[in-house]
Amino acid sequence: MTIKRPRIFLDSGDPAETHKAKSILGFLDGQTTNPSLVAKNPEIQAYLATGKKLTEVELLNKYKELIGELQKTVAGPLSVETYADWTTTAEDMLEQAYDMKTWGRNIYIKFPTIPEGIKAAHKFVTEGGSVNMTLVFDQVQAAAVYTATMPTIKPAFISPFMGRWDDRGYKGIDLIKNIIKMYKNFNKIRNERRVHVEVLAASIRTMDHFYSAIVLGADILTVPLSIIQEWVDNEQWMPDTTYRSEIKGLKNLVYQDLPYHDDYMSYPVEHVEGSLLDEGVGKFVKDWKSLLTS
Repeated sequence: MTIKRPRIFLDSGDPAETHKAKSILGFLDGQTTNPSLVAKNPEIQAYLATGKKLTEVELLNKYKELIGELQKTVAGPLSVETYADWTTTAEDMLEQAYDMKTWGRNIYIKFPTIPEGIKAAHKFVTEGGSVNMTLVFDQVQAAAVYTATMPTIKPAFISPFMGRWDDRGYKGIDLIKNIIKMYKNFNKIRNERRVHVEVLAASIRTMDHFYSAIVLGADILTVPLSIIQEWVDNEQWMPDTTYRSEIKGLKNLVYQDLPYHDDYMSYPVEHVEGSLLDEGVGKFVKDWKSLLTS
């Protein structure tokens, strides 16, 4: 059976890559950015090479300028991430989000899927904002996102990170499969036909990740330029329902049959030291702070 192509986003903080991706694909449905990608931006790297660093205001201005450049090429959603560590409050994130929302015409704010980030996202969508919930590694986080974002006007995005589970010896593609299955079950329980959360497969490392996410039914794939180039080299081949993952030697992520709750706070998203979520938050914080004057 033929499978519909999902939307393809570029995961990059470099406008030159955006131009190339759109040129070789012939389209580009959107783009995602984050602190680590901003840190890799060639212009920022060249500035740092002079031995200088940026103030927080200067860095945010650079980020804003970057989004302005990307909008010249990308008409679809642009994801912009708030800075957050484990001590950042929902109010702090919202203050950033209100400013970032003004940076362009189709801005999705990326909140980390930690307790304060989920709280901030709920308030933001209630006020008409659009969100992309990032650093998602398990179904409990995904369940909280489902409930917290129900007031959204545009469909919210949720970004499960596939590749980082592979690094731990588990099948990252199972995370996509389990979240999609759970959301279908929640929709059935609520007799809900509206899709208010779209699954955006992230941390895609290989073409097997890419093709598996398509077959599993991800709504969007966000990928680096290297994966886009490889797909173009493969003549934008699309898998069908007979496609099976080639990943070997990894353990399965077991599906959790979570109950549906109306209150997003009923899902206990916790700070567990050394977890993938803890590592993910820490990496973005480290990359952001590496650009700043002490």
